[in-house]
Amino acid sequence: MTMKGQSFEAVFGRPAKVVAEAPGRVNLIGEHTDYSGGYVLPTAIPQKTRIEMSPRGDGLVQVATMSVNRGGQRWFRVGEESRGGLWLDYVQGITAVLRGRGVSISGFDARIESSVPLGSGLSSSASLLVALARALRQMLDLSIDDVEIARIAHAAEHDFVGAPVGNMDQMAASLADEHTALFIDTRTLAFERIPLPAEAELLVVNSGVAHQHASGDYKTRRAECERAAELLGVPQLRDVDAAAEQRIASLPAPLDRRARHVVTENARVLAAVAALRAGDLGRLGELFDASHRSMRDDFEVSVPAVDALVESARAQPDVFGARLTGGGFGGSIVALVKRGCAERVGRAVVEAYARTPGRQATVLVGGPAA
Repeated sequence: MTMKGQSFEAVFGRPAKVVAEAPGRVNLIGEHTDYSGGYVLPTAIPQKTRIEMSPRGDGLVQVATMSVNRGGQRWFRVGEESRGGLWLDYVQGITAVLRGRGVSISGFDARIESSVPLGSGLSSSASLLVALARALRQMLDLSIDDVEIARIAHAAEHDFVGAPVGNMDQMAASLADEHTALFIDTRTLAFERIPLPAEAELLVVNSGVAHQHASGDYKTRRAECERAAELLGVPQLRDVDAAAEQRIASLPAPLDRRARHVVTENARVLAAVAALRAGDLGRLGELFDASHRSMRDDFEVSVPAVDALVESARAQPDVFGARLTGGGFGGSIVALVKRGCAERVGRAVVEAYARTPGRQATVLVGGPAA
């Protein structure tokens, strides 16, 4: 949704001084590895969050949106940030984190507009946070690079908003583009851009089943990973080698399955990077499929509706592989499709999904709705 007829000037009575934006992301592979210090491979999507902003001198922050939840206008005072469980928490999180780093903020008016669908597993929250941080960097002339923008956005979501997310989403929103895959070591934040294959295209389909990172299931998975690492005697599951099958199997259920997913998923990311560099689309598709099975069976973050979308995509002859993307418990799937075929495949997948009453999927990338 957008604020049709409600320009910044119409809302606040003056023009915006700065404009900034940040994209959503789709993760090609490497799910639930970032908070264990592992590897991820996201890329940017066309959908973005756009922020228009002008400074104030009275310490007041006024924010208007029709893009987040049910929209409307909210306000708070700089220095009086308080989590309230609403979308305004993301704005407050950014100002609180910046203030904690010694940045002086005298207030501002902001208008938020976003085309990144909420609860779709495509990082709408990270897109919002990074766009806000970029707007404030520009307005206040801050000497902050894009990795630091990601760190600030992550601190706002993790520490202020209270969502136990890793740092992949913020890194992707700050550094990714639509032409390359962003290979990130989430422990060191070292990154490399790897060109996407010319012979394939991505298809992203939203299941219509919304998820929420602050939900109990997501928190439980993170706690299980931390407990598994503790029992294995390592700082994070990143430090467990994929060959340590017996050690992983010795963990009590379900920690054995959780650890197995993270350890094998890290290995799959490294294999996917090698497949991208070699142009081996068949191998890349196999890794997509294996990743989904692991998320479904070992990490148990998929749901029947998403599984149905994945299976429908995999049944198409021009699909190399498909998987759940994002934190799970709903959200979207990503499929690797032969170049020129994504629109047809997307239409077929959506039609098959709709045969089950109550299900309605949306093509977000790679089709006529993209």
